Amino acid sequence: MTVRTRILVLLSALVVLTGVATASVLHASARAERRDQPRAGGPRIASGAVTLTEPGRLVFRNMAWGPHRDELVATPATDPAGPRTASRIKCLRFYAASGTGICLQSVHGPVSDTYRAVILDASLRLRARYDVPGIPSRARVSPSGRYAAWTAFVGGDSYAGTNFSTRTAIVDTRTGALTPSLEAYRIVKDGRTYRAADTNFWGVTFASDDRAFYATLATHGTTYLVRGDLRSHTVTTLHTNVECPSLSPDGTRIAFKKRVRGLPKDAPWRLYVLDLRTLRETPPAERRSVDDQAVWRDDHTLVYALPGDYGADLYELPADGSGTPRRISTAAVSPAYL
Repeated sequence: MTVRTRILVLLSALVVLTGVATASVLHASARAERRDQPRAGGPRIASGAVTLTEPGRLVFRNMAWGPHRDELVATPATDPAGPRTASRIKCLRFYAASGTGICLQSVHGPVSDTYRAVILDASLRLRARYDVPGIPSRARVSPSGRYAAWTAFVGGDSYAGTNFSTRTAIVDTRTGALTPSLEAYRIVKDGRTYRAADTNFWGVTFASDDRAFYATLATHGTTYLVRGDLRSHTVTTLHTNVECPSLSPDGTRIAFKKRVRGLPKDAPWRLYVLDLRTLRETPPAERRSVDDQAVWRDDHTLVYALPGDYGADLYELPADGSGTPRRISTAAVSPAYL
């Protein structure tokens, strides 16, 4: 092959590569433009003021395509499918109580994304931020607003299998004192201190006394409901096969997802409610697999997310096993009732 031929071949290859790169950029740009365009039939959304102290409101992450996708939005709690007020604050996971919010965010970098937890005040202004070591998964705030917790995947990206690792942190929003990982707490199992290298925690839910909390502990292939103590820094196992617990407002029951034999490996859960006094389990009337940390709308009603056309939709149903599931809002996730 002559020098001239080699140069022509090289130039031709460069032209092809340039064309491919240009096409990729244009395709990505077109996808971004489509993402920013509202789709017909979607919810009505407009920018406005969103606060965390207005009673009777529901705040959640908006999943509808358009300029407000991933923003926190508010609707009347009595009309969750109604018009949405967008806050311009974007979150991957969110929760709020008593004027304090926790927002788990992605920070886009030139090579890869990083993540952070942001504590918000009642007007959604930033009060503090903390690095999150992996993909955000769960977030909760105590009823008083004093404590916030979050869980992230530091290995794997799904609870469905067993090959994953999580990190769960708790912060005192008044003092800024941070527990970076619940693995630092002493575990009491069967009345004895328990130690294992494979412990994972996730799904914190707080009691109203600013001391007790509940969470999931996984070790040696088994999940446990644990009751934690923020003062003694201990967790005590209570019940097996409990994931993503959510404490009822009256503090008497835990809603959770339970692995059920015979279900698909990628969707192995059913929603259950545990009576903390009797440890009796009651399955609500939801037969689909729920991979979410349910929210109690009140002492009688559960709200949770299921996959939908825009990513996720919100459903509600009675906690006592009666009734049927009802979709209350589309393109929505991470709800918090104010």
